[in-house]
Amino acid sequence: MPLTQEAEAVRIELKNALAQAIGELEAVGHDKNEVDSLRELGEEIVDDGELWPYLSNSLAVFLTPREVHTFRLPNRLSAFVQVSDRFFIKPLLRTVTFPQTAFVLALAQNSARLIEVSPDSAPFEVRVPQMPEDAASAVGLSSISGRSPEGRLQGSEGQKVRLHQYGRAVDRALRPLMAGSTVPLILAAAEPLASIYPSVNSHVHLVDTVIEGNPENVSDAELAAQARTVLDDLYRQGLAELRERFEAWSSRGRTATDLSDVARAATFGAIDTLLVDIDQAVPGMVDEETGAITFHEESDARGYGVADEIARRALRSGARVLAVRSEDVPGGATAAAILRFAV
Repeated sequence: MPLTQEAEAVRIELKNALAQAIGELEAVGHDKNEVDSLRELGEEIVDDGELWPYLSNSLAVFLTPREVHTFRLPNRLSAFVQVSDRFFIKPLLRTVTFPQTAFVLALAQNSARLIEVSPDSAPFEVRVPQMPEDAASAVGLSSISGRSPEGRLQGSEGQKVRLHQYGRAVDRALRPLMAGSTVPLILAAAEPLASIYPSVNSHVHLVDTVIEGNPENVSDAELAAQARTVLDDLYRQGLAELRERFEAWSSRGRTATDLSDVARAATFGAIDTLLVDIDQAVPGMVDEETGAITFHEESDARGYGVADEIARRALRSGARVLAVRSEDVPGGATAAAILRFAV
């Protein structure tokens, strides 16, 4: 939930960060009019009474002498001040790397509901046109336990056939909503629906893990909590698969972990997949044409975060970029890349 109880502490932290940024600009003799404009815009954010009651887990502020952009982020990020001629985007990359968003399909014989789960707000039920109210209505019967109208199906065999029909009707109702979506769909169901629905589902991002048990007596909040656990496992599995891929490509000479090599690969559009350490900052500059890095001893307004710039260049070339913790970067490097071609 949004962390409004921490609003005053965060407001003070932002005020201190603004003072630090202004100090860095003044220390390098930046244009006074631009510095004054930055200070004025920053103070407007600090004093904005409409912002602070609606915080999330982290707040990112991008400030220029002419405009300001604020982002309420679901991830808990370390406080950081970056002063340069370009935006510091790694905090936003963390959010899209692990979005903590999902749909939960709570499916039972007597009910079906779709719940949207997001990282920093309460879950809610999504209205789905044409969603069957229950299994019986989906197959046009008063009960799925009896004999079929033709008199051929009855007992457990007939029930399973009708549950398959019910599952297909639910899938048809979901298709317009899920078409083109990459949001994971998590099934909450008891047997036999827990096994039947995946066999008729058409959404490519249905998660293999099922929230087991009858969901009818489980609240949306409880299902959301279980869904977040499923998502955590899904993200861990994805990182493990990515590490295996990295090792396989290393044997072909198609990976890089040295920051200078990664920077050169990013500059020439050679990166297929990039992992960057979300917390580590390496001050410096990257040559626009060669990708050569000039490292700085400390961060100031004359440079920027090298890994952040590498990520920006990789994104511009269509690479997949993931902002992860240090333990998830191969070799413990600041950045690691799988390459489209050797450079």
